[in-house]
Amino acid sequence: ADGYYQYQMDECVYSTSDYSDMVYLRSLSFNKDVDVQFNSTVGKFVGLTEFGVKQAEYFNKNQALVQGMKASVDTACRPNAQILDPSVRDKA
Repeated sequence: ADGYYQYQMDECVYSTSDYSDMVYLRSLSFNKDVDVQFNSTVGKFVGLTEFGVKQAEYFNKNQALVQGMKASVDTACRPNAQILDPSVRDKA
């Protein structure tokens, strides 16, 4: 397969049933290497490669984007966990 492989992965990570430790992660990858990642606990984008550092600097200048990403814990993660988690826990 010739060409390039670029993808984004969004994750909601938690271990408590009240979701108090929930963290939202967004990873941006290119050719299987994670270049930049947003972590809601850190509250900003962090570059993991030379190119990713440049991307993180660019993304972090956009405060509306950063605030929206921080809010993803409450707008995406918790609501979906509250809907989906009971069906998983009932099976355990």
